[in-house]
Amino acid sequence: MPRGEIRNVAILGGGPAGAALGVFLAREGVDVTLFDGGKRPPLIVGESLVPAVVPFLQALGIEDEVKAYSTLKPGATFTFGDGDRMSFLFAEVRAAKTPYSYNVPRDRLDRSVREAALRAGVRFVPQHAQLEREPGSERVRLGAESLAAAGLDRQPDFIVDAAGRVRLLGRLLGLDTVEGGRRDTALHTHLEGVPLVSEGHVHTDLLEHGWCWRIPLPGRVSVGLVIDTPVLREFGATAEEQFDAYLRHDRMLREWGFVAKRIAPVVKYTNYQMRHTRGVGENWALLGDAFGFVDPVFSSGMLVGLDGALELSKTLAAGGGAEALARYEAHVLRHLANWHRVANYFYDGRLFTLLKLGDKKRTEFPWSLIDPHFRKHMPRVFTGESTTQRYSMGLVDFMVRWALTRSDPAPYMVR
Repeated sequence: MPRGEIRNVAILGGGPAGAALGVFLAREGVDVTLFDGGKRPPLIVGESLVPAVVPFLQALGIEDEVKAYSTLKPGATFTFGDGDRMSFLFAEVRAAKTPYSYNVPRDRLDRSVREAALRAGVRFVPQHAQLEREPGSERVRLGAESLAAAGLDRQPDFIVDAAGRVRLLGRLLGLDTVEGGRRDTALHTHLEGVPLVSEGHVHTDLLEHGWCWRIPLPGRVSVGLVIDTPVLREFGATAEEQFDAYLRHDRMLREWGFVAKRIAPVVKYTNYQMRHTRGVGENWALLGDAFGFVDPVFSSGMLVGLDGALELSKTLAAGGGAEALARYEAHVLRHLANWHRVANYFYDGRLFTLLKLGDKKRTEFPWSLIDPHFRKHMPRVFTGESTTQRYSMGLVDFMVRWALTRSDPAPYMVR
């Protein structure tokens, strides 16, 4: 597509990724129509932001607003068993660009990004878009009713699917997907009376089965249980029964599982390790969860979506040529693949075996030679600042492969 040909874009989905893309494109003078049906689950995974998200909040002009209704997140704490835990502060990460982040009520954050899009001049259509495939091609177009609802007299030059895990374009075009190896279920709700080890930290706990997150929010704590689906079925028929029963069963949770009060419905997620093998076509692109979603363990989804929105906005504002779209696609695929690999290192136990080993041997030769690089690059992978950097990811891959020859990762494996 020749440079400068894209003058109007339709975005399907008004979540943070789609709305942020609308902001970035509108600032470039592109006419943007955003279709948003508005119906969302009562709770959404993605309440704990990695530090690399903060620059995007700043670019959108909403950081002060987000800060006012969120909990400051200075670091992360991991608990593996009785008395065995590890904490780190973002401010102690060598060469960190952003030494903090936020735990956010997702409904408020989503609204902040949508309002930023409105201020930027994005046209909102409060309904889901109808999509059609042009006969004999992979081009797509809006249905007549959607065109009329948006007040458009012709088809947009480009369509972006940012409608999340329903995968509108992926299903319409039959795009291939790659699934992860796990079949866990995530049960997510909010509670009062949940203890925390470190104020503001996102907490990750290894359980008898699976793992748990604890995210401190104003007046409540978000808790998620990520457990093998057949195991959960043993604890009840409904999501609420399974959540409440497992909270009282697991020894890591039992001491507060009987006293914590659930103040929100339990939401169940089952399909969160899937990504498309491609994400662009002649007049369309995938963005955010519609492109792929990895795993909730390191809260990477929001970063992948906002980073993709910025990259795609640059591509479309420059004309959306085939080579530029291919670079966008490769960038997102690499980002998703890297986070998926890091999640695998968490699940198979090698990640924390490596971190524990590094703490123990950092002053010994030859560890002392690599320790400065290790402490600069490895933490910044998990804060999101270096997850797309080849050197940082290469160092993580090298260390988990070659530095654990005499260390058994089994104690830190997620079962």
